[in-house]
Amino acid sequence: MRIVFMGTPDFAVPCLEALVANGYQVVAVVSQPDRPKGRKGELAAPPVKEAALRLGLPVLQPEKVRAEDALAEIATYQPDLLITAAYGQILPKKLLDMPPMGCINVHASLLPRWRGGAPIHRAIIEGDKESGVTIMRMVQALDAGDMISQVVVPIAEDDTAATLFTKLSAHGAVLLLETLPKMQSGDFTETPQDEALVTFAPNLSRDDERIDWHQSARRVYDQVRGLNSWPVAFTHLHHNVMKIWQARIQEETSAPTAEPGTVLDVTADAIVVQCGTGTVALTEVQPSGKKRMAVADYVRGGKVAPGDRFGAQEA
Repeated sequence: MRIVFMGTPDFAVPCLEALVANGYQVVAVVSQPDRPKGRKGELAAPPVKEAALRLGLPVLQPEKVRAEDALAEIATYQPDLLITAAYGQILPKKLLDMPPMGCINVHASLLPRWRGGAPIHRAIIEGDKESGVTIMRMVQALDAGDMISQVVVPIAEDDTAATLFTKLSAHGAVLLLETLPKMQSGDFTETPQDEALVTFAPNLSRDDERIDWHQSARRVYDQVRGLNSWPVAFTHLHHNVMKIWQARIQEETSAPTAEPGTVLDVTADAIVVQCGTGTVALTEVQPSGKKRMAVADYVRGGKVAPGDRFGAQEA
């Protein structure tokens, strides 16, 4: 079985490595082009490309996979099966029809919940108690194909997008290895998704990152952990952006005693902030132009005091 693997970020690397380690014939890897990264804007290879080169596999990086020259190059590898995992582009029908065994996708959610590009972030932000990985048949509609296999992964109270990302990445590789032999033998079924249960996980916008302190403490807490370690929730203090890396719920159900966003207390290791319902304690922050730091280090500078208000002076 000749496999073309398509993926870009860290999430897809364990799947690729598992295929090679278990003797599958990966004939080529397709990844997004190198992109500028960091303050200097130097070109950086995507993680899947780095893994493929380390494994000695050919790498293709078309700007647009639907371009005729890109399709022609992939066709030269004569794939029997195409596997994608967080590749980042919609595949054209010509590519979906190319492999005799079709195309499957390793998607980081319990479909039909959270179709789209940010399923891990959205699951935590929305307070889901479980997530998972679905392997599905690829069709031209976004993450809408029939489901072949699925694994459920609980979301812990202290999970962040980063920790859940790591868990789902590992589970995805295991599920893929369990699924492929069944596909080869024909001993599998494909289950249509229930369209009545569909929710979408669009890519994150700047508004998704901005903390609205009128929300409940639970909602603010879930937003902070759902955006850690990228792109990170933010607010403003004294006209300056403040990223919030870590927080905890201080009190969940009380009615507000001050305007939401108001600093109620500053302790040696936390900044307690009023929310629409309840309060949160900020424990790790990143002031504008600074590195991320424990609140214990930040408050020693005396730059925040009870009565200050987060978000009140935003542009």
